[in-house]
Amino acid sequence: MTATEERRTPRSVITAPFGSWASPFKIERLTDRVVFLSEPHGIDGIRWWIEGRPEESGRQVLVRRETDGTLTRMTPEEFNARSRVHEYGGAAYLVSGDLVVVSDFTTGRLHRIVRPGELVPLTPERQWRYADAIHDAARNRLIAVREDHEPDTVASHGEWNNELVAIDLDSGDVAVLATGSDFYAAPRLSPDDSTLAWLEWHHPNMPWDGTELRLATIGADGSLGEPRTIAGSRTDWISQPRWSPEGVLHFAAEPTDWMNLYRYVDGKALPISNVEAELVAPDWQFGYRTYTFLDGGDILAIARSSGRDNLIRIAPDGSSITIDLPYTEMNGLSVDGDRLVLRAAAPDKPAAVIEIDLQGNVTVLRTANPTIPEREDVSIPEHIEFPTTGDLTAFGNFYPPTNRSFVGPAGELPPLIVTSHGGPTAEAFSGFATGIQLFTSRGYAVLDVDYGGSTGYGKAYRKRLEGQWGVVDVDDCVAGAVHLAEQGLVDGERTAIRGGSASGYTTLAALAFTDEFDAGCTYFGIGDLRAFVKDTHKFESRYLESLLGPWPAAKQVYLDRSPSLHAEQITAPVLVQQGADDRIVPPSEAERIVDALFERRIPHAYLLYPGEDHGFRGHDAIIRSFGAELSFYAQVFGFEPADDIEPLEIQFLAESRSRDGSDGA
Repeated sequence: MTATEERRTPRSVITAPFGSWASPFKIERLTDRVVFLSEPHGIDGIRWWIEGRPEESGRQVLVRRETDGTLTRMTPEEFNARSRVHEYGGAAYLVSGDLVVVSDFTTGRLHRIVRPGELVPLTPERQWRYADAIHDAARNRLIAVREDHEPDTVASHGEWNNELVAIDLDSGDVAVLATGSDFYAAPRLSPDDSTLAWLEWHHPNMPWDGTELRLATIGADGSLGEPRTIAGSRTDWISQPRWSPEGVLHFAAEPTDWMNLYRYVDGKALPISNVEAELVAPDWQFGYRTYTFLDGGDILAIARSSGRDNLIRIAPDGSSITIDLPYTEMNGLSVDGDRLVLRAAAPDKPAAVIEIDLQGNVTVLRTANPTIPEREDVSIPEHIEFPTTGDLTAFGNFYPPTNRSFVGPAGELPPLIVTSHGGPTAEAFSGFATGIQLFTSRGYAVLDVDYGGSTGYGKAYRKRLEGQWGVVDVDDCVAGAVHLAEQGLVDGERTAIRGGSASGYTTLAALAFTDEFDAGCTYFGIGDLRAFVKDTHKFESRYLESLLGPWPAAKQVYLDRSPSLHAEQITAPVLVQQGADDRIVPPSEAERIVDALFERRIPHAYLLYPGEDHGFRGHDAIIRSFGAELSFYAQVFGFEPADDIEPLEIQFLAESRSRDGSDGA
């Protein structure tokens, strides 16, 4: 009998407590032959993408796929093809004809790939980082965003400095093209090489608060003429400028309630689309591509609404049709002739780099997870809406416990794990997520909340979070948990909340400022908002001004909403997990909340992972952190996990049970 036949043999159904089920998804599935796919491109029949590989300590590898399907690793062992501009990076490589350039995460330098595995440094050995490079072939140079971390620069500016620069492809010499703004992104060269467009913005903005689309002619010496702003402002968001093959500049903007497409013609911004969907997402990284051009003037775009992505085709007159695809999450559009290359996922399909023709026929080029799940064991999310504070509505993806071999005892309801995205302007991911399936297949229910502030529901919904971080997000997580309990779908007495980064803060805030949750797990979450202002990196250094208020004028708000300053209000056990090399939320943040929990003798555990930064990428950290979380919930909720995992030591848990007379059952 083959392994496939054995899996499909009918199984007897076992009755066991929720949370204790033996799962067909082993914890090792999180990393076993798994890769994290990003930045797909299709060029002259060749396909390119980045693979993050947990088995290589999370390093990112540039991969080339030949027309016959052969995969070639382009970057050498130990090389991490990743950009660190704005810390979040993105747009870490460039392919233009025979020119292939890639960023080195460790040094920040750009390298040319002369053949697979062989690199030649291009930029000087300085404390400079680069992202979003484009090829200015007519002038034998690259144009890119540079982030200058040289000590003299930091000393004179008070922070590192961002600029647009030109990099000579022969000498590697770097010349500044534009400077003076706090941030730059998306340099885009017109097809006739005469004009450069780019985005820039200033503190305290994040890009979605307001950016300016700038335009300048390029002189005979390669320098830029006097730039002018053609769209956007400090309060108007412009994103993804892109030239059509005919030389017309396009971009996304939201003068209405939705981020739609515009073109710049005869000195005016003219609307192209008018759909009730977001056609671009907030610019957390460089190089996002959610629309592209077809021959004949049509545009393909990813349109997000109601928590799902659709691929639409927009005609020159603005009318649009939806291309039917079996995917709910899409990004990284790249057109190559009559083929489209992108990254896509569905509730029952792991993320993959795919190729489609214009009729919607799909070819899978590379899957992130080679183990295709059995449909009967996959929890398919239901997009739900529920009432929340202020007679408003919030949204989320609800995953019921699902395992064809197990059912819960009669009369028992499953424990609920509430989670939410980071950002906090991102969105709940609806594609197959192994982490969520590891919970649901063990008998947990999961709610992934798209709280007020999330993308995909219009500008008004995204702006709900302005000045209200730690309030709106927490209220919506609480409201979602209460709604599910009232519907009789989950056990309202066994509810946990978890999250990382911004969601880690929401987790801590929910534990400190509400009594809804019985346990919490935070990954690199913020405990003291004052410290975040002081310690975080430049890109986000003023972000809290829009989320909370200006510092120090709004100091009391920062104090009131900092969970670690109100640890005496936390009564539920907390698991804190942190990367030792995190520069976005440094370990000192985790240690503040841990110290506060220890001082108050609140049950807790703290795990610090050497070599990991903001988002665990290495095999050991990924496996250990999830196993620790399973052990944590099992101890708190009082059942034995089916997995053979390393037990987690939770300080003060036994003492807490003695105080309240509970045995944990």
